[in-house]
Amino acid sequence: MQTRRYHHGDLRAALLTRAEQTLREKGPGALSLRELARDLGVSHAAPSRHFKDKQALLDALALAGFERLDEALATSRKAAGETFADRLGGLVRAYVDFAVANAELLDLMYTVKHDPAASEALITAAQRLGATAVELVAEGQRSGEVREGPVDDIGMPVFTTLHGFASFAVSSVLSAEEVESGLDAVIAYMVRGCAPS
Repeated sequence: MQTRRYHHGDLRAALLTRAEQTLREKGPGALSLRELARDLGVSHAAPSRHFKDKQALLDALALAGFERLDEALATSRKAAGETFADRLGGLVRAYVDFAVANAELLDLMYTVKHDPAASEALITAAQRLGATAVELVAEGQRSGEVREGPVDDIGMPVFTTLHGFASFAVSSVLSAEEVESGLDAVIAYMVRGCAPS
């Protein structure tokens, strides 16, 4: 009889990688710490050193997703031009690209962040996403490219439009061609909605 080992180098990272693969292929219902351990060739108890239960694993997956999304948005910001329209366009494209490439993960991120058991780190990471959009609007107001008014009131329609378009993109309501051609129109719509009167 072959005994399963515990040592696996960085087991936590391996569990998260395999869990995200399972999430993408089969959905969150198929995630099981015991199955992940079997897939990685470690004892069924080994994952418990890193995740006390499946919810802790989902929480960690969602947190990793928010961190990757935050990094993608920060990268888009550095690459964007100086105008509000350029910076907003970069943010929109980065968000939609992330959503299309990580549809199941993005769905999990928004589901788990609303769970009453969500960790403080996860809640903070989710709030950083909103803060990025709010700061973009505030910068636009300071440069005179965005109308005056409460930043949240201006930013909310921008973010809901963005998330709605991304949702259509990942659910195949829009074809890949419609997503690509529609992005410019959506960005222009958001810019008009933010513009001074």
